[in-house]
Amino acid sequence: MKKIFLCCAAGMSTSMVVRKMQQAAAAKGIEVDIVAVGMDEFDATLPNYDCCLLGPQIKYKLAAFKAKGDAAGKPVGVINSMDYGMMKGEKILNDALAMIG
Repeated sequence: MKKIFLCCAAGMSTSMVVRKMQQAAAAKGIEVDIVAVGMDEFDATLPNYDCCLLGPQIKYKLAAFKAKGDAAGKPVGVINSMDYGMMKGEKILNDALAMIG
């Protein structure tokens, strides 16, 4: 099972994206564990997941979070702001799965 976490300012708006991603995964028969957390939970969540996607509103944190991800061998990226705004769960899911490889 692939484990993906989304990280945003507080974890609120991202939870809707998580639902869309879960629906897309279910439709494709892919087993995933997807959660949304706030920035303050990044360090605690990273060891338990395969990759992290940052909400566009905190992309300024990418360098710091990517350094931590690289140290842990976990890819960290930013969700495309258009995909995020339009809640394109399948596209965001595909991006995350591509990062995991």
